[in-house]
Amino acid sequence: MREGVLTEVRKAVVGQDEPLELMLCGLVAGGHILLEGVPGVAKTLMAKALSRSVGADFKRIQFTPDLMPADILGTSVFDLKSQAFVLARGPIFTDLLLADEINRAPAKTQSALLEAMQERAVSLEGRNLQLSPMFTVFATQNPVESEGTYPLPEAQLDRFLLKIDVGYPAPEEEDAILESVHRGFDAGDLARAGVNAAVTKDDLLQARAALSQINVEQPVLGYIRKLVAATRSSPNIRLGAGPRAGVHLLLASKALAVLRGRDFVTPDDVRFLVGPVLRHRLLLSPDAELDGATPADVLREVVQGVEVPR
Repeated sequence: MREGVLTEVRKAVVGQDEPLELMLCGLVAGGHILLEGVPGVAKTLMAKALSRSVGADFKRIQFTPDLMPADILGTSVFDLKSQAFVLARGPIFTDLLLADEINRAPAKTQSALLEAMQERAVSLEGRNLQLSPMFTVFATQNPVESEGTYPLPEAQLDRFLLKIDVGYPAPEEEDAILESVHRGFDAGDLARAGVNAAVTKDDLLQARAALSQINVEQPVLGYIRKLVAATRSSPNIRLGAGPRAGVHLLLASKALAVLRGRDFVTPDDVRFLVGPVLRHRLLLSPDAELDGATPADVLREVVQGVEVPR
């Protein structure tokens, strides 16, 4: 699955191999993903290409300060033919939803999305409506712009399985991007770029079901627990990771094992994912912030202090 999907996505996306593998890992684990990066580093393109490569329905919402919950969930409209109100479903009724610049939406709209992320269902017009079993949110945010934004609260950040930092491409990758655009590549026409479905939605759902068959030895389970617990005792961290973080780290590690063709989780799987799973759940102490430390820096020190099982 992994190589087939990534081969298709690479027809449109140059570089970004690690973020793409993490996004696919999140899909298999059944979790939601927060993509953070400056404008123009292909966050939207990666989500679109990935959804096409797994044969999933895809919709995008551009978040703005005036966006209301009804704009996401839908509302009742009066049908002149039937002389009755009918439910017009919003863009949230899809397989993969791109919430572009999620931190531009007000709290009321963010909370509507939060319920859908947690319950995979929405409360609308007095009814509880189930979303697609594959429903996954890819949310993006710009780390360098704060004017007109509503920072995501810790409780909502904790709902994201992974936070993926999307950086600038390497010089040779940027050369390849310019060359492909020069030859006529259009990011809005992935069909012309030749991006096709490498797997089906059923294949992806079967991969999720296979997570229960992945073996995790007791020392590895203990390693996950110790890593999460270590964030709560570090003097540089004011708010450490909660139990949900440990659950997410376990699920993501099992998903990574599936993608890499194994039926067991290794400590290396856990170490590879500890940053994307835990970074966004930590609040640094005032002293650490004054020293200019970042959550990634502090987490790296925490991980080095936990013995790796053999």
